[in-house]
Amino acid sequence: MKPRTTTIRDLYSLKKVEEKIVCVTAYDATMARLVAKAGVDLILVGDSLGMVVQGHENTLEVTLEQMIYHCRMVSRGAQGPFLTADLPFGTFQVSTQKGVESAVRLLKEGRVQSVKIEGAAPGVITIIKQLVAHGIPVMGHLGLTPQSVHKFGGFVKQGSDSNSGRKIKEDALKLQDAGVHALVLECIPAQLAEEITSRLEIPTIGIGAGPSCDGQVLVINDILGLDERFAPKFAKKYAKLAKIIRESVQQFSQEVKKEIFPS
Repeated sequence: MKPRTTTIRDLYSLKKVEEKIVCVTAYDATMARLVAKAGVDLILVGDSLGMVVQGHENTLEVTLEQMIYHCRMVSRGAQGPFLTADLPFGTFQVSTQKGVESAVRLLKEGRVQSVKIEGAAPGVITIIKQLVAHGIPVMGHLGLTPQSVHKFGGFVKQGSDSNSGRKIKEDALKLQDAGVHALVLECIPAQLAEEITSRLEIPTIGIGAGPSCDGQVLVINDILGLDERFAPKFAKKYAKLAKIIRESVQQFSQEVKKEIFPS
């Protein structure tokens, strides 16, 4: 029998009882199956795949077709966690209609349960309201929003001064009013994240935003230590698989050269 799937109501309940929500990214069926069995509450198919899977410098080149492809893989592997996916750059900025169409495809073809949209500009708020009105759950994302990397001048911490901090707090309330079911807070001061979390009825999911958010999310490649070149300050490596993988392939290579494998 399949495990019961986590729902939006479950995420709200976790916030209510002050039990932290665990979220990780996944990009394929094998990893989704492993993290699901580990007991995570939420899996994000992030457009971070542009960097950690495709090798780009940022997330901007990820297409909707690529997101659907990875979402389908994750949905086949994951049994239990709530699934959400990023609407990639260019799929919702052009028009409300295109944003709705893109979100519908992620749910229908990608088989996820929610879409994540970055920012809180007036046009984004309009799209969120339309999506919610059409029965499509939406997760918000404030602070360091990777799709705005050029606007920020790089992947830099946000909300450090009073004006920008106030703007993020105001935007968080706007997103809640628009109907988002949860909110990612990325790379903002811990005190700011704590204030936002205490004011919102919806769960907050932090990444580089301190310990007071209702949950935490990390990129699976960072958790496993798969990239020795990239080590963000907010990430913790729970394993060093890059070394294990490299040494395993080296051993295989040596055994083939020496005609030890296959025996």
